[in-house]
Amino acid sequence: MMRKNIIKEKSYEFALEIVQLSKVLNKSHQFVLSRQILKSGTSIGANVEEGIGGQSKKDFRAKMSIAYKEARETHYWLRLLKDSDLIPAKHGNKLIGECHELKSILGAILVSLNKSIGN
Repeated sequence: MMRKNIIKEKSYEFALEIVQLSKVLNKSHQFVLSRQILKSGTSIGANVEEGIGGQSKKDFRAKMSIAYKEARETHYWLRLLKDSDLIPAKHGNKLIGECHELKSILGAILVSLNKSIGN
């Protein structure tokens, strides 16, 4: 039986939500912000997926590090969208919470990797 990969699943589900958010933002002509959140929010899962297929632990760590940075950027854009009232606070808070969870998981993965393979 194959184990569930939590970060892979959560980052993919989050990306789907970001795609939907981007569609909403485009309808309200927020093209620049839509593009920014779409790029960073979907890049998290793409880098996780690349890392899983990496050729070494160092390759995996590099991709997880990029995914973490993208999650931080996405967190910024979500806060900006919510605080500027471009998305409802309730929806913004939900997405911010999910993004924070991704950052926490990725951060824990990086700490563990750094201990096992060194800096």
